[in-house]
Order: sequence, then structure tokens, then C-alpha cells
Amino acid sequence: MNYLNKKTIEDIDVKGKKVLVRCDFNVPLTDGAIVDDKRIRESIPTIKYLADNGAGIILCSHLGRPKDEESKKACTLAPVAARLSELMAKEVKFTTDIIGDEAHAMAAALNPGEIMLIENVRFYKEETKNDPDFAKALASLADIFVNDAFGTAHRAHASTAGVADYLPAVCGYLIQKEIAVMGNALADPKRPFVAILGGAKVSDKIGVITNLIDKVDTLIIGGAMAYTFNAARGWKIGDSKFEPDKVELAKEILAKAQAKGLKFLLPVDNVAADEFNVNANTKVFEHGIEDGWMGLDIGPKTQKIFADAVADAGTVIWNGPMGVSEMPPFAHGTIAVAKAIADSNSVSIIGGGDSAAAVEQLGFADKMTHISTGGGASLEFLEGLELPGIACLDDK
Repeated sequence: MNYLNKKTIEDIDVKGKKVLVRCDFNVPLTDGAIVDDKRIRESIPTIKYLADNGAGIILCSHLGRPKDEESKKACTLAPVAARLSELMAKEVKFTTDIIGDEAHAMAAALNPGEIMLIENVRFYKEETKNDPDFAKALASLADIFVNDAFGTAHRAHASTAGVADYLPAVCGYLIQKEIAVMGNALADPKRPFVAILGGAKVSDKIGVITNLIDKVDTLIIGGAMAYTFNAARGWKIGDSKFEPDKVELAKEILAKAQAKGLKFLLPVDNVAADEFNVNANTKVFEHGIEDGWMGLDIGPKTQKIFADAVADAGTVIWNGPMGVSEMPPFAHGTIAVAKAIADSNSVSIIGGGDSAAAVEQLGFADKMTHISTGGGASLEFLEGLELPGIACLDDK
């Protein structure tokens, strides 16, 4: 984790400089209207600091996965510029250009404290390929690069990593907070250190499990991936979703955890349904699940066991739901875990994605120490991998 000691916007003189800021404005849109502006609001402290300190600010981001001219219309950043103008109570200029003459002219004319946003960088396929010529053209808009998009820090794209080859590069407040809170939790956690992993696939989280086994005191597994582990324990799992090709690996992980004396908690009961449907018949099974039934959530006994493990934790990291949480009958396990974390006095870190959405929807967000802004990025971070969008920044 020594690569995390990076310069921030406060370590560099921005007065009178043009600053290119990579934000994460990948917001959900319906018919061109922003459904949730959380990511825009989260970028404001960094933008405000730069504006207050005399920088001309050039913002860039991706939005969606534009493939052709038709999908580009749905992926324009124009609504983001409009919303940001409202939130900042000052005009955020917008150009449909990215690296052409219009963008360069607008950037050159920026006065200290003024803000502009260029169009979606993924309108160029060179962006995701980290094409050096595209990165250089983007960098030529500015004097300094600031990465504040943690959600894409695990991608080596032109606007997240490539531009750092041509400009002094530092992190904004969002990335600074992510690496401080999560880095510290992994390097020097308050104990007991409890990790809760859910979601569908063991294969998605092998690296995280392997990395955390050496760090945590208790590892809790829920979600569909628990059925792969229960199959490894020789339990009947009925028609539950699992990964047959990962059962041997699950056995190895269980053996490793046992050898280390780690508390490794798996569901002891499950809420199962006779079909994958919100109106299906449900039944709670203890230990194994009968054929014809599929496990879709952890049962009441498991909820209590998991909640008790969290109650006296010093640090909790949670990534992934405990069941099919988007269907109300199978959301109880996820709700119980979220509530237990909210009620604990732990340093609580919610690792993006579905877990973050659950915590927000349940109104527990203000009771958590930190909710990560990046699902995939926080997973790779927890796995101990180096993130290109952070590795490229200047060291202190």
C-alpha cells in the first residue's frame, strides 16, 4: 500500500493555471434527465477548492458506453453541465467538442475561477484504449491534471491515467478520502476486523477473499456465492445458483481459513423460493435446501449470527448483498446486515455498488464511516491491486 502516498490538490500551486479534472459524472439518466445527482454533488469540494484558489477548471468524464451516433445522443454530458451550474450557482460552460479547436479556445479563454465541461471522453474510442496521441491532446488543454474519479481509477484509460504522462498529476478530495479510509483499514484496522462479502459469484471475489483472509478476524459470506461454499461443505443446495467449477476452490479457502483460526461464517439457514419470482412460494430451510427450491436470501438465524459478529467489530468492510435484495421478500438479510453495521460503533466501509445502494435506500448512509464511490475500483482496492488511475499520480 506504499503507492498510496500521493500528492493532492493542496500540495500544488494552482493559481492562474488551467487544471484538467477527471470527474465521475457517470450518472443515471432517463429521457435526458438526471435521476440521481450524487456523483455530481460529490465532485463539488474539489471543483470549489480549485475555483477558490484561482484555477481555470476544465472538467472531463465519461457517461455510459456510447457505441454509435444514436447512443451518443443518450450519453451527452450536457445535462451534467446544467445541473452543475445550478449546484455551483455559477455558469459551467459546456462544449460538445473534446480535443478540437473549440475546446482549446474555450480552455485558453478561461479566467481564474471559471469552469467548463468538455463532452463525454468515450465519444473517442481512443479513450478506453489509452491512446497516447489522444491522451496528449487532452493534456494539452491544461497545465495540471487532477484525478477525482475513483469509480474509474481501476481503468487505465487516457483520461484516468494516460494524461498523467504529460502533466503534473495529483488527486482530488474524493480519491484522497478513498485511499485514506480504505488504505488505513487494510493496513492498520481497528480490531476485531470483520469483512462481509456477498453477491453472486465466488469468481468475482476470489482475489478479495484471498487478500482479506490474511488481514481479517472474521470473514462472513452471504449472497449466491455462499451456495458454492455450502456445496463445498457437502450441504444440499437444491436448485440454488452456484458455480460448480469453483467448489474445489471453495474447499481450499475453507481449509486455509480453518488453518489460520479465522472465524469464517456461512449461512446456517436460507430463505428459498420455488421459482425466481417476487410472488414465489417461500420456505426457510436450515442446513441443506431441498431439490425444487432455490436459496434467495439468508434466513433469520443467519441474520442474527451475522449481526452479532458485527456488533463488537472495530472495523467492518461490506461488499455485496446477502440475497436478491432488489426483490422485497428476499431483501431482509441485506437490510439486517446494513442495520447491524449502522448500529455498531465500528469504522464502517461500504464498498460501492449494490451495498452502497442498499445503505442509501435504507437511510443508513449517515451512520457509515465511508461509502465508496466505486464498485469495481473498491473491489480491486480490497484485493490489494494497484489501481492505474492512482498509481499514475505524483508521489508526495
